[in-house]
Amino acid sequence: MAEEKGSLSGLTEAQAKEFQSVFVTSFIAFMTVAIIAHALAWIWRPWVPGPNGYGMLETAHTAVRTLLS
Repeated sequence: MAEEKGSLSGLTEAQAKEFQSVFVTSFIAFMTVAIIAHALAWIWRPWVPGPNGYGMLETAHTAVRTLLS
């Protein structure tokens, strides 16, 4: 009976290729979700303020003061 020789991890070459394909697919999916999340966060509130600072904060404060008064 010919025994397949594995690597130090104990996986055969076929198992290692299968694991690698699942890993790469999962990594690409994770990175896609992370990039989309970062883009949405940037659209919601840019990380670098404009010349007038974070203008959206002033609008939010004004809206809250209007609602509370």
